[in-house]
Amino acid sequence: MAFTLSRFLGRPFVEKFIKKETMERYDYLLHHKGAFLIFLLFLIPGFPKDSLCYIIGLGHLTTKEFLVISTVGRFGGTVLLTLGGNYIHRHQYYSFFVLIGVAIIVVFLSMVYKDKLEHLFKKLHRQHKEEDRK
Repeated sequence: MAFTLSRFLGRPFVEKFIKKETMERYDYLLHHKGAFLIFLLFLIPGFPKDSLCYIIGLGHLTTKEFLVISTVGRFGGTVLLTLGGNYIHRHQYYSFFVLIGVAIIVVFLSMVYKDKLEHLFKKLHRQHKEEDRK
């Protein structure tokens, strides 16, 4: 809903809800770093996703791209949070630390292959734009 409202009502509307400092901090990152960064931000449990959705609505992503990125990112973050909480609740600390290790490796690999992943996201974005023109 926040994405759609900001998409239709624009920056003046978003600035009523989001502090100017926050807008400036994420504006550059979201408009110049692209879909990959947005996906990582959605993956982080506890990150303020409502504010993120308002800001993303002002950007270049299509609604379809936003829905895919946010759904997959939120799902992944929820799975990590649920598994981690379950492991701690059941005193399965070894499994918890393995989960944390795997998450760190995935983030590390994402950073190493960031350019290739960005290229993939851009390619998918261009294909989507071409399909819309047809």
